[in-house]
Amino acid sequence: MKKEFVEAIEDSPVIAAVKNETGLAHCLKSDVGVVFVLYGDVCSIADIVERIKEAGKTAVVHLDLIAGLSTKDAATDFIRRYTRADGIITTKSSLIAHANELGLGTICRYFILDSMALETVGRISFHGSARPDLIEILPGILAPKMIRQICDTARLPVICGGLIKDREDTMNALKSGASAISTTSENVWFM
Repeated sequence: MKKEFVEAIEDSPVIAAVKNETGLAHCLKSDVGVVFVLYGDVCSIADIVERIKEAGKTAVVHLDLIAGLSTKDAATDFIRRYTRADGIITTKSSLIAHANELGLGTICRYFILDSMALETVGRISFHGSARPDLIEILPGILAPKMIRQICDTARLPVICGGLIKDREDTMNALKSGASAISTTSENVWFM
């Protein structure tokens, strides 16, 4: 499952990140193979994921953004038990560890706000069950040399997300070593 999860993302370098029903409806008509769910609540997330799965796409739920779920293991248990999600995104390493135990694909999200954050990502050493399958860095429009630095030091596939608005942003991230990009920009989904 985990190898297939990583391969699904690497085989679909443009990821649709959806933040509302309109975005979901549009991405389901696109050729993107992976969808990051950035909205919903405990009452709607199973239905959102089901629509993505029915469209033949990989569904990844940003656990931190689902209303009504806490940052506890029970949130990961809920996603595993009550949805058909392929994986989760989170900023919490403890949730990564528990999702790994459950067999879910895992993406750890990092915000690169300044040089200290960049250095922190470079020093990250994932061990044991807290090791995610991929990392996502935001904003995805970082300078190419920063993306290369992160890709070289992370020793994990890297997704660039956030503020990617066009083909140039997409190509810059991919040429710099990112395995994929995630974006809410629908024009990129249909490139």
